[in-house]
Amino acid sequence: MFSSNDMTWETPQWLFDKLDKEFHFTLDVCASANNTKCNKYWNVEQDALKHNWAANKEVYWMNPPYGREVGVWIEKAYNESLKGATVVCLIPSRTDTKYWHDYCMKASEIRFIKGRLKFGDSKNSAPFPSAIVIFNGKQNSNIKISTY
Repeated sequence: MFSSNDMTWETPQWLFDKLDKEFHFTLDVCASANNTKCNKYWNVEQDALKHNWAANKEVYWMNPPYGREVGVWIEKAYNESLKGATVVCLIPSRTDTKYWHDYCMKASEIRFIKGRLKFGDSKNSAPFPSAIVIFNGKQNSNIKISTY
């Protein structure tokens, strides 16, 4: 499950359900038929990075692959939010990275998760902390930061 060969981390259902009650997600942008949390989703073949998210008027859930490309996904979420999309992201809390400072710190809200998540059916917690980063086009210098 936590192998570096697999960069997908299935969202814990309880966490998704809690956020879905608040945001009412309509599309999972980084999913497969086996791990999607929404009825509508984009898989690897559909390549969400090539879509214009804001044009669809959806509320997006994003739990991206956690490899070196996570920054590309965060940049996409940020840029699409500037065009009107709402994107809620579950990502590793890597506050020392360039993408964190370039994009996450421009989010409307960051929720740091207390403790470490157990992804999918794993009995073990992840080897990293996680955060919920919310992009909704209302980025400003008064970012809301809280724990979850």
